[in-house]
Amino acid sequence: MYLPHFNRMEDSEVGAFLDSVATAELVTVGADGYPVATLMPFLRDGDRVLMHMARGNPHWQAIEPGTPALAIVAGAQAYVSPSWYATKREHGRVVPTWNYSAVHLTGRVTAHHDTTWLRDLVERLTDRHEHDRPQRWSVDDAPADYIAKQLRAIVGIELVVESVEAKAKLSQNRSDEDQSGVIEGLEATGVQRDAQVASDMRRQADAT
Repeated sequence: MYLPHFNRMEDSEVGAFLDSVATAELVTVGADGYPVATLMPFLRDGDRVLMHMARGNPHWQAIEPGTPALAIVAGAQAYVSPSWYATKREHGRVVPTWNYSAVHLTGRVTAHHDTTWLRDLVERLTDRHEHDRPQRWSVDDAPADYIAKQLRAIVGIELVVESVEAKAKLSQNRSDEDQSGVIEGLEATGVQRDAQVASDMRRQADAT
């Protein structure tokens, strides 16, 4: 990841960002030398990232214990028009860009087939996303034989993280006036992801 110092996400922000996105694109290299990727919800557990994919997905077959892998966790992103910059009116020397936040988790990955391991992961993932719902669903709400069948249809994935690269490209290299213009421009588009990037920019500005 290209990571200028002014775009570096603070260590204290990374965990909250990962939990808010909650999905990762797992990338490994197949036997033919080409990359293979699968998007999965994940759970953090210390220096491990736990996921699962469908057994019908051939991706897991290319994963040997300790296979090098990259998990890409991408947040909201948006096009930034140069017309939003205050400096456009001053000298016109501005160009478009793209604002985004992303974390790259690099390490080694292992596939798991043990149903006890898989059930624990599924229960924890479910609790993670159901805990604040008024009518919470639990794995125990479904028939036991049905759950057993579903567990046989998935493969667990464990990534032991060795390095973390975290980037928030939110116009930090622009003047306060330019940043304000971008925030107002994004909020005016009516697009949800643009509004989220604007919110990220406001939070970034308040923290500095």
